[in-house]
Amino acid sequence: MFSTNVYSYINVLNKAADASWLREETIANNIANANTPFYKRKDVDFESTLRTELGNMKYQTLDSKVEHANLSNLNVSTYVDAANYSYRIDKNNVDIDTENVELASEQIRYNALTDSITQEFSRLKSVIK
Repeated sequence: MFSTNVYSYINVLNKAADASWLREETIANNIANANTPFYKRKDVDFESTLRTELGNMKYQTLDSKVEHANLSNLNVSTYVDAANYSYRIDKNNVDIDTENVELASEQIRYNALTDSITQEFSRLKSVIK
């Protein structure tokens, strides 16, 4: 990570891309365990972590919020989703169709994030010229 405020958006986008990558891996793991008895699906929730960090500063612009965001609070990890809830006899709660849709959605999000990072660097490069 960079320590100057010029890279604030890039640092937040980087954290979001890392979280998106982790969510893709988690969803792929859910798909791999779709037929494992008693397996409970896992998920990653970066959006609420980001919303909490940015939402604490009311009546400020997004630029100001991102500039003052504490990036160390933007770490995410996996959690077990609906651990005691399952329609299946084997107590596995993975719905393969839902997981495939979530995986496709997450791949689109990851590509958008990496494109945004590339665009931010292009803007910086054009300013430096």
